[in-house]
Amino acid sequence: MRVVIKRSLTLFKIGDMAVYPAQGVGVIEAIESKEFVGQKMEFYVLRIVDSDMTIMIPVNNVDSVGMRTLIDKDRVRTVYDILKDKTHNQGNLASWSRRQRDYNEKIRSGDVFEVAEVLRELYMIREEKELSYGEKKVLELARKLVVKEIALADGKDEQQVVDRVESFFAH
Repeated sequence: MRVVIKRSLTLFKIGDMAVYPAQGVGVIEAIESKEFVGQKMEFYVLRIVDSDMTIMIPVNNVDSVGMRTLIDKDRVRTVYDILKDKTHNQGNLASWSRRQRDYNEKIRSGDVFEVAEVLRELYMIREEKELSYGEKKVLELARKLVVKEIALADGKDEQQVVDRVESFFAH
């Protein structure tokens, strides 16, 4: 199943939530004008919820960096369906370095559906063998990104989301 999040030039307002690829959900805290080389530019000031990190994104670059709105509540089921779909054949797993490159590319895409695929695959691998340190780190990041967005989109407590996700992979 392939679901594409359509990106268009989205205008955010102060207080809006936005997803920044590989960093997660943030809140638009300000819209500032700055001058560079004699040219005035508008920036979104995005504070990432989990880390309190602040990122300034030029308004004109929102699409190119992959910043987007949260998924709709009705798309949460699609994320859960991706996680539950264990029909994807692991077969011969590529080397960790190859999978890591693929996983990082999906995480950097900012597409919650691709991040859910990474999470599902790592959970499935974990059922077969002990994950390496690198695999565990990628699993933690993917889980954090997926859980935070689902919790905020669906109005649920993060622990409820974690419990539900974990239940898909319980023996």
